[in-house]
Order: sequence, then C-alpha cells, then structure tokens
Amino acid sequence: MGMSYRHAWGIINRMEEICGEKIVKSARGGSERGQSDLTAAGERLLTEFESKYSALETAYEEAFRKPSLTTDGVLVAADKILLVRRKQEPFKGRYALPGGYVEYGERVEDCVVREFQEETGFRVAIDRLIGVYSDPERDPRGHTVTVAYSLTMQGGALKDSDETHAEWVRLGNLPRLAFDHDAILADYLKPAKKKRKVPD
Repeated sequence: MGMSYRHAWGIINRMEEICGEKIVKSARGGSERGQSDLTAAGERLLTEFESKYSALETAYEEAFRKPSLTTDGVLVAADKILLVRRKQEPFKGRYALPGGYVEYGERVEDCVVREFQEETGFRVAIDRLIGVYSDPERDPRGHTVTVAYSLTMQGGALKDSDETHAEWVRLGNLPRLAFDHDAILADYLKPAKKKRKVPD
C-alpha cells in the first residue's frame, strides 16, 4: 500500500481508539514467526466498509455518469470515400468512418483532424458540419455522442493505424458500415438545401 509498517500500525491503533475495541490481533515470534489477523470486530468493520463503499461507488457512477464524446470524418474524392476497416471489437472486420474519442481539453474540431490523420495518414481540414448523433444505443460500449464533419484533403499518404486499416471504397459499392455510420453518410450525401430567396 506504499506505507511503512510503523505507519500502518499507527492507522490501526487510531481506528481501535475510535472503535473502542481491538480490530487486529497479533502473535509475535516463535518458530512460525509472527502473524496478524482481524478480530471479530475487525471483520464486522471490514464488511461494513465494503458494503458502504460499494453503495457510494454505485451512487457516484449514477450521479456523474455522462456520455462519451467522439468525432467522425467523411472524406470523398471523385467516386470514392476513405473508410477504415476495424481491427478490434466492437464491429471487428467492419468498415467505419475514421474517427475517435475527444481528449480532455481538446476541441471537437481539432479531434476530428487529429484522429483522421492517425487512422488514415491524411492531413485534412473541416469543410462543414454534417450533424450530431446521440442515440444512446449507437455504440455497444456505452452512450457515445459523435460530431460528424465533411472534410477536405490537405496532404499526406495512405497508411494504417494499430486499430484500423485505411482503404478507399467506391461510393457505388459500399458495405454496411459499423455503428450508425450509414446514417451519417446518408446525411452527407443529401443534396444541399436551396437557400430561400429574400424578397426585395
């Protein structure tokens, strides 16, 4: 536990003063050498601690549990889209949009650029926001919200990451994508709405 023997016994002695009874019994020396065991009071104290700790841990998780935040990017060139084939679960072996988790202190705009380069080797810039996708069931690992962007190429060369294999795939021959990435791609492919003309 990263503390000295003397300090540990000091804590135990203080606990016994508060409880008003012995919680540890010790036997010194002899051929079997010394050993320490919990007394009946010590066993009760440990059981109560574990029970209350578990209840507090559950309450904390329920009170402070929040969705994870990710980003995904769409990069299309001519009639092809850049996808990654996942090497790990969930959806191992399935194609997906390049993306990943937002790091603490990181903007989502910076995350999508970073994750895209890490997974594909290409440097990109944001073209436009496609949408925000927040269905609690979209990721089997837990509630995850993703921000999806359309991207433009800035340079680099195609490469794989430890977790994914990057590949150009024809838009006319797309496999079913992992997560809800089919919905994201469908939104990307929707024709842009015409701006309403303002009357003179």
